[in-house]
Amino acid sequence: MRAVQFSEFSGIEALKLVEIADPVPKAGEVLVKVTAVGLNFFDTLVLRDKYQFTPELPASPGGEIAGVVEALGEQVTDLAVGQRVMAHVGGNGCRERLAVKASSIIPIPDGVSDDVAAGVSITYGTAMHGFKDRAKLQPGESVAVLGAAGGAGLAAVEIAKLIGARVIAVASSDEKIALAMRHGADEGIDYETSDLKTTLKARTAPDGLDVLYDCVGGDAAEPSLRALAWKGRYLVIGFASGDIPRLPLNVVMLKGCDILGVFWTAFVEREPEAHRANTIEVLNWCQEGRLTPHVHGTFPLTETADALTVIQERKANGKVIVHPQE
Repeated sequence: MRAVQFSEFSGIEALKLVEIADPVPKAGEVLVKVTAVGLNFFDTLVLRDKYQFTPELPASPGGEIAGVVEALGEQVTDLAVGQRVMAHVGGNGCRERLAVKASSIIPIPDGVSDDVAAGVSITYGTAMHGFKDRAKLQPGESVAVLGAAGGAGLAAVEIAKLIGARVIAVASSDEKIALAMRHGADEGIDYETSDLKTTLKARTAPDGLDVLYDCVGGDAAEPSLRALAWKGRYLVIGFASGDIPRLPLNVVMLKGCDILGVFWTAFVEREPEAHRANTIEVLNWCQEGRLTPHVHGTFPLTETADALTVIQERKANGKVIVHPQE
């Protein structure tokens, strides 16, 4: 089968299209013919060994997949050959076939496309974990999403709106804000042309911002922290800016606010049933039309490097999907 792999940590340039042996499912696994792979910003970090984990080489990018079950390993009784499924696999998604733990597999509901199913596991799963499990977001509260037009940001906008929050999209252009508003944001702030602290405080006066969803870090972090309400919650999602901020703890003390880490990968490993329930809820919302995940673009397997370049250069609005069968 074909796979896109890297054997050294030198960035996107290290990716090569290769032929490797088809995997054989072990006991408790299924063989999936991969039809769609969701790419994420962390894939660009893994390629440079800048992420929280280091994969065994050679490896392939792509942590979430959709596809069709082709074969069942021993002891797998609740899935069927030919069934459409999706899964969070952590990595190695950019290949034509993949052996996946049956416990990680979730059937795709009718009416939900493979592209959508491949793109919701990580970004929407992170938003669900952040808002529901960590921040305990309540209807009527205010939420600001930093990096609101990216894959993670758009997912957060949609999930927060479904929960009933008032959503402020923070992005770097009017076009990106408009995209976030089409996906449910109530209003937007261009942090390239506005003073973020002052504007956030004005938009959430007199009480201040209830929940901050920070996918960006960097220079936007401290001004956003200073706009939080008494007992506000700062959700630390990631650092797309490339800069991990150092927050002034005196501000945290004076506001009585919470800084909450949202490490979705560890959540999946430690609380698999809660993760599964969140994912099924997201898929059901997609089937019902209450969620409309935005796909920035799709690429054949041979153009995986181009797909990741779009993400690395921060040009992606929504999800970037690779089709391994093309």
